Amino acid sequence: MDATHILPDLSGEEPETLDEDDALYEHFRVVVDKGQSLVRVDKYLFERLVNASRNRIQKAAESGFILANGKPVKSSYKVKPLDVLTVMMDRPRYDNEIIPEDIPLNIVYEDKDLMVINKPAGLVVHPGCGNYTGTLVNAIAWHLKDHPSYDPNDPQVGLVHRIDKDTSGLLVVAKTPNAKTHLGIQFFNKTTKRTYQTIVWGTVEQDEGTITGNIARHPRDRMQMAVFSDPGTGKHAVTHYKVLERLGYVTLVECRLETGRTHQIRVHMKHIGHTLFNDARYGGNEILKGTHFSKYKQFVNNCFHICPRQALHAQTLGFIHPTTGKEMYFTTDIPEDMSQLIIKWRDYISNRNEL
Repeated sequence: MDATHILPDLSGEEPETLDEDDALYEHFRVVVDKGQSLVRVDKYLFERLVNASRNRIQKAAESGFILANGKPVKSSYKVKPLDVLTVMMDRPRYDNEIIPEDIPLNIVYEDKDLMVINKPAGLVVHPGCGNYTGTLVNAIAWHLKDHPSYDPNDPQVGLVHRIDKDTSGLLVVAKTPNAKTHLGIQFFNKTTKRTYQTIVWGTVEQDEGTITGNIARHPRDRMQMAVFSDPGTGKHAVTHYKVLERLGYVTLVECRLETGRTHQIRVHMKHIGHTLFNDARYGGNEILKGTHFSKYKQFVNNCFHICPRQALHAQTLGFIHPTTGKEMYFTTDIPEDMSQLIIKWRDYISNRNEL
């Protein structure tokens, strides 16, 4: 039996070292043995998946999260030899209780089913090793502390996806299990619409393009992800990019996610030679392009000071409302640090002979 169980890895510096789409769920992939007799899929999976109760498996099937050969099946489906089963289940309740904390939230939209939040850079999204308080989840728990049906420790409600600590931008929160299920399916099926703006090192020559490459943890540095050409290694990932403005030795780029893998934009852009500006994890906090003049070095260091994190902002988010069926689309301006960084590089272009 070929079984892959993707477990959370929260031992790193940031708890956001999991896939954006996958972080709040457990994923499994099982290839059924050649000699397997016909048996209900819930029974088959219960006997093979670690820490997965029959009830959790049946709930996943009811929500359309158990697929046999790419098609959703019910608990009563009889598995056949060589079936490829994929499963997505809500993670169990958190090991550490989520305590509501009075942390300001920038709420872009809210109704009885969900809310959309514009997260600032520097705020950890989810509790993890070394970050059990002061997170976005703690802030949401405070905001919804009087909501009768919202339990911050219940994985059936809450954040549907996440972004890195030092990435700013839009996130959607489900207030009800029904909203969480419907939104989760949209992320799982890659039907959400998300674009990011980022500033990267170097001149991106093509006006637009697509980066395709499997992403997995770096074999030598577990704090990094990397792109692998071997189709059997890592997870399939696709990023579409478009140049918005060329700014001397850096480029302002829009990225549209087709998948939502860990550090996807950061890794894909580095893979094509354009590391994100001031992305310390991937070497973008060094001067990667430009001159050796001391005045230029001082200019870049000033830019690092203006935007002291990777220059990446989750600017737009689109999905179908889980109750009304209406298409929802949200956009937010890039934050002040990235805005000032762009202005700084525009000034550089107009005065580049001086640097």
